Amino acid sequence: MKEKDKIYDLWPELNWIKDEELREKTAEVWRRALEHSVLTAEDLQHIPFTLLAGPDLKVSFMAHKRCVVHIARDSGEKMQEFFGESLPVDMDVLISGAILADVGKLLEYELDENGKTIQSRYGKYLRHPFSGVSLAEECGLPPAVCHIIAAHAAEGDLVKRTTEAYIVHHADFMTFLPFKNPF
Repeated sequence: MKEKDKIYDLWPELNWIKDEELREKTAEVWRRALEHSVLTAEDLQHIPFTLLAGPDLKVSFMAHKRCVVHIARDSGEKMQEFFGESLPVDMDVLISGAILADVGKLLEYELDENGKTIQSRYGKYLRHPFSGVSLAEECGLPPAVCHIIAAHAAEGDLVKRTTEAYIVHHADFMTFLPFKNPF
């Protein structure tokens, strides 16, 4: 299977990005992240999506990430439907940013000798928003997408977020916090 096909198998949501150049650059970020990571595409189907929710978390990285992308897209569409030009949403930027928000975790995580997901040495110095932006800039992603990657996590609380960044931030946290802080 060609490398391109592997990325599109991992991320069928790439096809939602209408701008072909943005779609291919978004896929390229994932290709490079996998090249630099000790994790494989298969690992992403099994490793937990966060190390902050305890050892019993059964939700995989890809289940969480794809859920975030779907919620972000659906939210963006509803905002367009109800608010129109009063609050425009760039759907391609939104989807690309949602797909890339946690790409830096491929550098932040590794597997220990027992196959358990742990924070990598690299990850102890740089959290995934930083490494994700670095990968995205390396691939020529526009600043609007890099902003989403940078602002999706707690680090983004220190900057003014775009509409698209707010959507991804909330989609990410609404699918993370119930696992971290169960009722």
